[in-house]
Amino acid sequence: MINGEKRIGRPIRWAMIGGGRGSMIGYIHRSAALRDQSFQLVAGAFDIDPESGKDFGIQIGLSSERCYPDYVTLFAEEAKRKDGVEAVSIATPNAMHYTICKAALEAGLHVVCEKPLCFTVKEALALQALAKKKNRVVGITYGYAGHQLIQQARTMAANGDLGEIRIVDMQFAHGGHAQAVEEQSSSTKWRVNPKIVGPSYVLADVGTHPYFLSEVILPDLKIKNLMCSRQSFIKSRAPLEDNAYVLMNYESGAVGTMWASAVNCGSVHGQKIRIIGSLASIEWWDEHPNQLRYEVYGEPVRILERGSGYLYPEALAEDRISGGHPEGLFEAWSNLYRRFAIAMDAVNQGKEIKDKDFWYPDIDHGVEGVKWVDACVRSADSGSAWVEYNSL
Repeated sequence: MINGEKRIGRPIRWAMIGGGRGSMIGYIHRSAALRDQSFQLVAGAFDIDPESGKDFGIQIGLSSERCYPDYVTLFAEEAKRKDGVEAVSIATPNAMHYTICKAALEAGLHVVCEKPLCFTVKEALALQALAKKKNRVVGITYGYAGHQLIQQARTMAANGDLGEIRIVDMQFAHGGHAQAVEEQSSSTKWRVNPKIVGPSYVLADVGTHPYFLSEVILPDLKIKNLMCSRQSFIKSRAPLEDNAYVLMNYESGAVGTMWASAVNCGSVHGQKIRIIGSLASIEWWDEHPNQLRYEVYGEPVRILERGSGYLYPEALAEDRISGGHPEGLFEAWSNLYRRFAIAMDAVNQGKEIKDKDFWYPDIDHGVEGVKWVDACVRSADSGSAWVEYNSL
């Protein structure tokens, strides 16, 4: 059922760091956050160039005095206002995520942060502890998890429709960087600079997306150990990888694979997750996000369509348009931002969310993403050795 009343008591006063003029990801953040009137954009520090950032903020409707030159000034000045910001989204290059997230939490703000949350497990655990101490929500923008059929897959797995989980096959293997495009593209150049993106390129940039999907669909599946092999086919990208393979053993006895790549020639996006159980398998491909392939042993293949009455109620709860009309990434991000708002609003009111099935990509998932990349890098840099997952 379509619910056009998806609103909390009042919009959360919200600011953005980064995501200014020309930023695709900044536009997605704003479109998603504002769609359900759960957030109100009241301030920002949108650009490393203060004048450009101020002009951009004015152009999207903010008052000039709340368009700040940097995040430090924003946090300090907004703290003086009775109507100051309550939450901030971080849409800067990766190297600033930890510093800004830490400062925001210390300022008593809720945070929505682009992934990766930070570069090291030590930093991630420090942010996790700080968020708990300050009782603030930290959301990580694994935007693909907001697609409704991911919830359908989660419910099917929980209800036993797939049987015992045996294999989780994940990939995010696009071909957009099969050549050295960073030589002409500034937006790609920083992504292959270790000083800005940290110890990994494709594992952190794209591999963490399907990995989080596996966490949503199979929340009880825990990694025991893993082995990673990574390559730099564009040699100038070394030591960062533009292709990687990961093998994982889970504590339950299931196994998993991941292929993360930017050099899969001809592939537009290439993100898929296939979960194989003892009774049935499911597969979701983000280029066709409104369909979930469902294969029951000994029966014809079924294609489940978003918005259809035969889906579980949990998968229909976030319908925005009726079945048959394709929904996309903006709707998925809007669903995540709505979840962020519900969590923030509950904390603001001193309440606990009672629904045991309510989830969003939180600080724990941010830590998990950093931990997974760290384990993959340690394995690859040790000659693709198996590493115990819970060892630092």
